[in-house]
Amino acid sequence: MIVFDKNKLENSVLIEEADSLKNAGFIGKEQLDFIKKELPTLNSHKNILVRIGFFLLGSFLYSSICSAVSLLAISGLDYYWEIFPFIFGIIGIIGSEFLAKKDYYNHGLDDAFILGTILTFGFAVTFITKLENVLPVSILVAIISLGMFVRYIHMLSVLVFYLAMTLSLGYSIFEYLEAGQAILPFFMMFFGAGTYFLCRKLTKDLAEPYYYNGILLIKSISLILFYSSGNYLIVREFSASLMGGYYEISPEIPFGFFFWAFTFIVPVLYLVYSLKGKDRIMLWISFLAIAFSFYSFRFYNSVLPIEVALTLSGLIMFAVSFFFIRKLRTKESGLTFKTDRISNSNTFLNTEALVIASAFGMKPEVKPSESPMEFGGGGFSGGGSEGNF
Repeated sequence: MIVFDKNKLENSVLIEEADSLKNAGFIGKEQLDFIKKELPTLNSHKNILVRIGFFLLGSFLYSSICSAVSLLAISGLDYYWEIFPFIFGIIGIIGSEFLAKKDYYNHGLDDAFILGTILTFGFAVTFITKLENVLPVSILVAIISLGMFVRYIHMLSVLVFYLAMTLSLGYSIFEYLEAGQAILPFFMMFFGAGTYFLCRKLTKDLAEPYYYNGILLIKSISLILFYSSGNYLIVREFSASLMGGYYEISPEIPFGFFFWAFTFIVPVLYLVYSLKGKDRIMLWISFLAIAFSFYSFRFYNSVLPIEVALTLSGLIMFAVSFFFIRKLRTKESGLTFKTDRISNSNTFLNTEALVIASAFGMKPEVKPSESPMEFGGGGFSGGGSEGNF
């Protein structure tokens, strides 16, 4: 199913891990250059600005091809203009295949054609349904984006897939169930939690490492979805917007105490579990969730003036940070304040990067000096036991 050469794809993964090892000081620049020279890889860009530039260039190329095709065919298709988005989508698939065969991977040009394919097929179904139903559009976008991720290992595609899938399920629950609005938050909670545990199992049993980052992205988004589905502010304001008929203050929601408890308990659980499991992404999500929880409380209950609240919160954060820095700065293992030599926690997912040196017969950078004293010469059990020097 994957269009790329798997050897080059695996080599690209190994090069990324070798870069992390070099930045951490485990290997030197000469070893890294030798690895890059010996391992053929795909044509990609890590610099985000360069990738954005090639994306803009690819978007211009894609739109130019679509414009040329539409000009050539518009004279004979005056009454069937709805099929043009499908034609543009097919052009995007052909362009994505062509660039993939030329080993373009996370380059920028391929991003334009892959995202353009998803967008044009979504517009095609939108024109056919005349915006009467969102469900067919979201389902088609989810299917196409999943196929793009599986075939081209495109990170943004897997993000579009999960968002479209969430929209499809939420819209189905709300529109086609009698009590859909009441159970929608709880359904989204179960969906987010189920997605998280499924992705965690997949990452443990993953045989192909190049899918790891995509699954990790969905796993992280599922944590945000789970918290957002039970946040009091989001549930109350979203429910009020669906009902309509209010201007300043949204009406109270049922089970308000449950959603308030959920708003403050879940971020704390995220924080504790992230520290216990050494999950850096969950740790950052827990910080954002805690901040948004306090914002949600203040949105409905202004206990202190804004300047006083900001000052007190800053002092509390400073005191907590100072306390933990004092406690952790001398620790050498576990939870510590020491600088992480390897910023990417996935560096040792594949042990091949650690044995490249031995596989290619690479010599160490520093050769120990030979000792001036020569040993040996003994004919019996001990050195020098023959009686001569």
